Amino acid sequence: MGLLNALQGFCVIGIVILAGYIAARLRIGGSSAQMVLNRFSFFVCSPCLMFAILSKEPIFDIFHSSIVVAFASAMAVGVIFLIVNRLHFHMDAAHATIGALNSLYLNSNNIGLPIATYILGDPALVAPILVMQQALFTPVGLTVLDMATTGRVSAKEVLKQPFHQPMLIASLLGIAVSVVSAQTGWFVIPDFLYDPIDMIGDAAVPMILMAFGMSLHGTRPMQDRTARQATVTVTVLKNLVMPLVAFLLSYFVMGFRGPTLYACVVLAALPTGQNVYNYAARYNVGTTFARDGILLSTMTSPVVIALVAVLLG
Repeated sequence: MGLLNALQGFCVIGIVILAGYIAARLRIGGSSAQMVLNRFSFFVCSPCLMFAILSKEPIFDIFHSSIVVAFASAMAVGVIFLIVNRLHFHMDAAHATIGALNSLYLNSNNIGLPIATYILGDPALVAPILVMQQALFTPVGLTVLDMATTGRVSAKEVLKQPFHQPMLIASLLGIAVSVVSAQTGWFVIPDFLYDPIDMIGDAAVPMILMAFGMSLHGTRPMQDRTARQATVTVTVLKNLVMPLVAFLLSYFVMGFRGPTLYACVVLAALPTGQNVYNYAARYNVGTTFARDGILLSTMTSPVVIALVAVLLG
């Protein structure tokens, strides 16, 4: 039953993506609709979503020891892609960054939450991944993209980058509220302030998914031969290598067994997050590469998660 509910989560995502595709096909919103959705989600809705989620997560759930496995396995596949790129693909810094993010960035929200809820029985298990990605991988990736696309590489510009990342700022504020709430014993943000933030945040995932669907109109995935090889590479890294690394680290290094081991491997098998396409679109670099990687990863991830469920569930 749990696996069926998780697969239904993939179906929900597909329907929203299809809605975006149909909207683009019917030219609803005009030629700039996709750009508007991406930018509005990046600067407004996604920061609200991160604040709403993290501010209400218990601080000890956010920094669960499983974050070590999530971080190390993600770093491993990201580094592997960069090495393969250096030896074979020879992409520039911006495109290589998109490839690395495609390899390591987990869809921890709109797929991770239902899977953590229905298969693992604890939605809080995705909290460490949310923190890791938004507080570390996202700002580093966006900083590289910003410098690669603008040419600004001074130390001053690097130090200023965190203040240019609304999702990082929102994530840190959310963690701060979680800490204060834990100290006081009650949620310190009044409902009349939290509720509109939460409401705006709820629009982030649909916006990203529909913008992704719009990007599929008028194009054929996996057309470019070089990009096709890179796309297959990031999908193998994300959907096969990352869960394997997570299992080895969980079992032999961290000593996890039972539900904790199972959770670490299942979460590592999540597909690439649609946020990567949002970031690529924000800097207008590698959008086709990001889109194809997300699409292929999302299509193959249910098979991998089902296999993990059979072997470890």
